[in-house]
Amino acid sequence: MMQRKMRGRGVAASWYGIARTATVDRAGAWAELDDGGTAKVVTGVTEIGEGILTVLAQIAAEETGVRPEDVTIGDNDTARSPEAAHAGATRQTYMIGNSVALACREAREKLFTEIAAHWDVEAATLVAFDGVLRAEGTNLAMSMAEAVDICKKRGVVPVGSGHFTSHGTGLDPVDGSGRPWQAYVFGTQVAEVEVDTVTGEVQVLGIWAAHDIGRVINPRGVEGQIEGGVVQGLGQALMEDYQTVNGHTTTHGFAKYILPTSLDVPEITSVLVEDPDPLSPLGAKGIGEPALVPTAPAIMNAIHDAIGVRIKSLPASPEKVLAALAEKEAREGGAIAAQ
Repeated sequence: MMQRKMRGRGVAASWYGIARTATVDRAGAWAELDDGGTAKVVTGVTEIGEGILTVLAQIAAEETGVRPEDVTIGDNDTARSPEAAHAGATRQTYMIGNSVALACREAREKLFTEIAAHWDVEAATLVAFDGVLRAEGTNLAMSMAEAVDICKKRGVVPVGSGHFTSHGTGLDPVDGSGRPWQAYVFGTQVAEVEVDTVTGEVQVLGIWAAHDIGRVINPRGVEGQIEGGVVQGLGQALMEDYQTVNGHTTTHGFAKYILPTSLDVPEITSVLVEDPDPLSPLGAKGIGEPALVPTAPAIMNAIHDAIGVRIKSLPASPEKVLAALAEKEAREGGAIAAQ
């Protein structure tokens, strides 16, 4: 006789293309090293809660050598800023991040050229970090504020512009060949569940999520994105039942549409795998949408491991689980009777 509560584990792996599909994706940015050792970045990027402005500030700080708190992300009105395109396709860090990095590098190069001439050293020996500029192999050093002041007094404003392009092709309608994305990310998730064989309820006890995201810019932000994707996948797997008839929704509101709450979120362990993208200046890729992809399959596999039945449509509601168990018992009973 089957125990009331059965535990199982399941695994699922995924791959995902990032940036816009089957087209030429592009983004641009402007950057300036300004008075006081600060930096300004202008791009048409849209922040939708994923933390892209923090990531861009980190990128600008590393590329220019100023402190992160001294970076200002300027007006993102697309009438007054370079094109950044839409917030989707897991493209923000990949497209706009690389654009900002290239713009900052051009601004930094102008500053370094002038300071190298001022110090009579090779520009290649200059390094800047956390608001201080130094010449390696010497005791020469000054603040970025001083460096910018000297640069401007020499008649040069350290500004830069940059753009990044991701190339893709359409898919052949006959054999499906083509290259719709320039960069790919990969992920694997393991789910542990407990299935109540009396009520059909499935509880997710834990998720282990390992994702290749290229170079990690903001580890906490990446972990947050993975956790958010996992929770969305959990809702898709066990709760959310969006119904349509002839292309029209019959799910009229959230009153009876079950969504995960904080009480439904299991322990999530994130593993960040750094496999830098060789086709981009930063080496970073993305994690927005890919974190969602393996969650539901991993949970379905865990249910199968626990009770030996396959749930082939989402969500795996208690009713579906009980119906699958009843069908399994009838099938096994019939097999025994046949013997």
